[in-house]
Amino acid sequence: MLGTFPVGNGPEEIAFDGNNIWVPMESDNTVWRLRAEDGGFRGQLRVGHSPTAILYDGQTIWVSNFDSNAVCKISQHP
Repeated sequence: MLGTFPVGNGPEEIAFDGNNIWVPMESDNTVWRLRAEDGGFRGQLRVGHSPTAILYDGQTIWVSNFDSNAVCKISQHP
């Protein structure tokens, strides 16, 4: 193991956009952005209720929100 990085409550999947690691926090209704090189915290964004899945399509981060029955679109560099 190369390192363990603390995050919010209920981390689900992760996505990598080439620079950042994105982690949806199901229990916090947020998505965290971490620096890929060292896991440093870069910020968090509020999204719908119970974000559970995340995808990077080459330009945009997409987050599915289970309890909102919705998908959020996040700019790669908010």
